[in-house]
Amino acid sequence: MQVELLDRRRWRTRIELAKAIFDYLENWHNRQRWRSSIGMLTPIEFERASMVA
Repeated sequence: MQVELLDRRRWRTRIELAKAIFDYLENWHNRQRWRSSIGMLTPIEFERASMVA
């Protein structure tokens, strides 16, 4: 997150930074990051595979 979000720009307010962190976590980290507990799939890939099976 440091390299992908925080180091890319300056934040005018703490609220602006907090919103950016929330968006990053909700839109990338929680949905697109691989998880070893589900076979190195992203949660989206895991859901798609579960629907097919």
